[in-house]
Amino acid sequence: MEALTLARSGDAFALTENDPALVEDLAHRTALAVDNSRLYASVQSTAEHLQRSLLPALLDVAPLGIAARYVPARAAVEVGGDWYDCFPLPDGAMALIIGDVTGHDLAAAVTMGQLRNMLRALVCDRIEPPGDILRRLDVPSHTLYGGQTATCIYARLEPGPHRSWRLKLANASHPPPLLVSHDGDTRYLTTGHSVLLGIEPDMPRPSGTHTLAPDSTLLLYTDGLIERPGEVLDRGLARLRQHAAALAREPLAVFCDELLARLADGCDDDIALLAVRLPPHDLTPSAEERP
Repeated sequence: MEALTLARSGDAFALTENDPALVEDLAHRTALAVDNSRLYASVQSTAEHLQRSLLPALLDVAPLGIAARYVPARAAVEVGGDWYDCFPLPDGAMALIIGDVTGHDLAAAVTMGQLRNMLRALVCDRIEPPGDILRRLDVPSHTLYGGQTATCIYARLEPGPHRSWRLKLANASHPPPLLVSHDGDTRYLTTGHSVLLGIEPDMPRPSGTHTLAPDSTLLLYTDGLIERPGEVLDRGLARLRQHAAALAREPLAVFCDELLARLADGCDDDIALLAVRLPPHDLTPSAEERP
């Protein structure tokens, strides 16, 4: 309950019988502004809770370290299309997924949820190159959500020979994953790149393969982390490399939180992060030791 009080002091004219109408009008206008502010905050909170409910809880995937973050757009009152996913596969590999459905409304969130579930089913059912999986995903996506486009990365992480790790990935026009070594060397993984989902469902999609060193960090992220209005994308990519290199030896939770603290300022879009920390050499199972 709010109250509006007006008073005059000193040599000001006393209130007259005509003033209550003005006071009542001011009270109505103030109450309307307060109600609108409360409604906006409520809708924004509901949208954020809905968005977070569509994102998965991360499983314990030791000896790998996994961390994820989601930060909604500050001015948004609608749910968005950013999502991430990570889960073990039946053959012992680890599925890593990040994507972004075009748009920032309820339709984008619905499409995001459907794409996530379809992709989960595909990768659990078929041991195929990531590019083939994304092509299979694009067929029902194009049929059910014609006109809706999305970016997406699907990657398989598995122990390789000589206690290394092997990453197989396909990238449907998503910002490239960043690999950060324990010593702070960084590089973007740009192989396996193809067009957006929802453009051409019959187009073959390539896959790329990379060998990852123990104790390195793989970062998947959405474009809100690097894009700024009026700025070329290369500046955002360079900025991310610089800060990720400086945080290479920090615990994974600190790595993610500090990246957001340093890079989220000035962002007007959602941000999703998925970071994977590979175990040290002595904890990395070889391909022969894999279950």
